[in-house]
Amino acid sequence: MYQAALKAYDSVNKSTMSGRDVEAEVLTKAALKLKECQDNWAENGQGAKLETALKYNQRVWTIFQAEVEKPENPLPKSLKVDLLRLSAFIDQRTFEAMAYPAPEKLTILININHNIAAGLRMRTPEAAIAKAAA
Repeated sequence: MYQAALKAYDSVNKSTMSGRDVEAEVLTKAALKLKECQDNWAENGQGAKLETALKYNQRVWTIFQAEVEKPENPLPKSLKVDLLRLSAFIDQRTFEAMAYPAPEKLTILININHNIAAGLRMRTPEAAIAKAAA
């Protein structure tokens, strides 16, 4: 019963989140999956968990790449270029970690995800007022 209530809450929470909040949430989730692999590196079955975590992170960043490249994306061109370069770095590091797994290779992916998520959660005073009024 508790599990069903938790799922219902999670569903409502996701439906009321802004796009930025959803992006921050998935980046944080990806970072936590990678961190769990890093912290439990020596455990049996960790190879499959690592592959799952890396593929999840890669999917998240692939979606970001696709969104940034859309002509209707309102971000400034310089920010789009920076995000695409960062995405290319993420892809490169992900492929390295898949080919030659090592726990220290995950640190930069974890840190980038946490930092981008923190930036997405920041609110301008205008956005905070608008959200409070809603």
